[in-house]
Amino acid sequence: MTHPVSHSSSPFSATPQQAVQADLRSIGRLFPYLWEFRGRVFVALALLIGAKMAAVMVPLVLKEIIDALDKSHAPLVVPIALIIGYGLLRFASTTFADMRDMVFGKVTQRAMRRVSLAVFDRLHGLSLRFHLERQTGGITRDIERGSKAISSLVGYLLFRITPTVLEILMVAVILVIKLDWVFGLITLMTLAAYIGFTVTITDWRTQFVRRANTLDSEAYGRAIDSLLNYETVKYFGNERYESRRYDTSLAEWERVSLQSQRSLGLLNAAQAGTIAIGVTLMVIRAANGVVDGTLTLGDLVMVNAFLLQMFQPLSFLGVMYREIKQSITDVERMFTLLHRPQEVQDAPDASTLAVRGGEVKFEHVSFAYNADRPILHDVSFTVSAGKTVAAVGASGAGKSTLARLLFRFYDVTSNSGSIQIDGQDIRHVTQDSLRAAIGVVPQDTVLFNESIYYNIAYGRPDASRDEVINAARAAHILGFIETLPQGWDTIVGERGLKLSGGEKQRVAIARTLLKSPAILILDEATSALDTKTEKAIQAELLEIARSRTSLIIAHRLSTVVEADEILVIEAGHIVERGRHPELLARNGVYAHMWALQQQAEEDAG
Repeated sequence: MTHPVSHSSSPFSATPQQAVQADLRSIGRLFPYLWEFRGRVFVALALLIGAKMAAVMVPLVLKEIIDALDKSHAPLVVPIALIIGYGLLRFASTTFADMRDMVFGKVTQRAMRRVSLAVFDRLHGLSLRFHLERQTGGITRDIERGSKAISSLVGYLLFRITPTVLEILMVAVILVIKLDWVFGLITLMTLAAYIGFTVTITDWRTQFVRRANTLDSEAYGRAIDSLLNYETVKYFGNERYESRRYDTSLAEWERVSLQSQRSLGLLNAAQAGTIAIGVTLMVIRAANGVVDGTLTLGDLVMVNAFLLQMFQPLSFLGVMYREIKQSITDVERMFTLLHRPQEVQDAPDASTLAVRGGEVKFEHVSFAYNADRPILHDVSFTVSAGKTVAAVGASGAGKSTLARLLFRFYDVTSNSGSIQIDGQDIRHVTQDSLRAAIGVVPQDTVLFNESIYYNIAYGRPDASRDEVINAARAAHILGFIETLPQGWDTIVGERGLKLSGGEKQRVAIARTLLKSPAILILDEATSALDTKTEKAIQAELLEIARSRTSLIIAHRLSTVVEADEILVIEAGHIVERGRHPELLARNGVYAHMWALQQQAEEDAG
């Protein structure tokens, strides 16, 4: 099964140095999104440092309280002042942390919003080829996990890992100054051992986590794909087949997830053992100091308080590191989408298309979706401004490819001819201006799961209600809409499944008419309609086509008899061209196709 997102290199074949560099690159990609609120970032970091300094001071004050209480002659006011200071420090450490989260919250949420929007825009900017090959469920999962990972990554790195390491270093320095160097050495050695175990084992088990996430995306994608094709599944009675296929992905995910869980148990055991050894050594050292008289009871309490305060967040360091690694993976998958190269791009000096009459010219155009499968061969024709040209032929002849090239879903290579509108090569104009000038009524209409009004108004969202109603009337769907219980507010369902094929097609025609483009492409636009409706709409479309340049892609020849020129395409070649009567008189390919279709209609009648 094709993965929804491919990586440039396998994470398992990379060296540790390359893996670290890749992680840093992923983190660095977030920096521009955070820098927008750098003032808040600096305030949050100041609050972070303040919170940790207050937290480190708590055991020191606690030591003074214990030592003061241990001296029977000490004035009563001294411990009370220290106790008040102890409470204030506790309050400050918690309050500063909460204030930090409040200040930084907007930074994280805005970064999530901006990255998600950038990926969304990028997906719309990618070529039709990508969207024909993509798997919607897997991509949706990647975007969902990636946006959530931004919050986790920023939170863990800035407000968990950084303050924890800062606190440990501060404690180590204090222990060396206040007690002796052995305490500092034990602290740093415990920290080094803990981090070493955590990084080594986590890097090893990351393969299971990555694989589990990939399988999760695959399973999710299969489920979505199956549900989107609900009717097809029912037509062929393949519910059990789909369940087995889905369960195959889930079973593999279960196996890898269990491996991940077992490796997690090993990591937790290593971390717990490291902390236990470090704590034991520190307490033994402190207790011996008290017995020998070199340390006070307050020193012992201070060491114990430092240990509890220090190793409690350290016990979550493994979890944080794992989450950071996973977040980096999820963010990287999302940024892979964001930085995926665009197959069709505006040229650096692209200008806005200036539509004067709307003349369309194909000059010696050859094209292949894949190098080993050429579709068009040296195709040349002109659709004069305000005229209608039809392309007919068997399925797979290359008719729809003409429309896709004109709309720049794909680009013709520089040595394979050119397509021009009013003398302007469409590769040298902006895609937005080109597509604003072209209206397309496709054969396979897909609607949004919104109201009928929304779907028709989508052709020009700023259109007035009267304009939307007039477009529906021109497409001969207004009467149908007015008979519905919810009228214009009727929800059409996922991909418009609540409407018949003909009703969907009329909605597509209405929204294209509302767009009112200078150039019109009708790609089998009436193929889903019954004969009576087709004739009514065909007459309306021909009337509309007379006022604009039109390219009609058709299989049913009766729909193109009024065209100014008909192109007969076979295997990517134009084999005949002319008006309907001329082509019939030649008694060639077109005449043969016409005779076959007329015979088929008579037999059906």
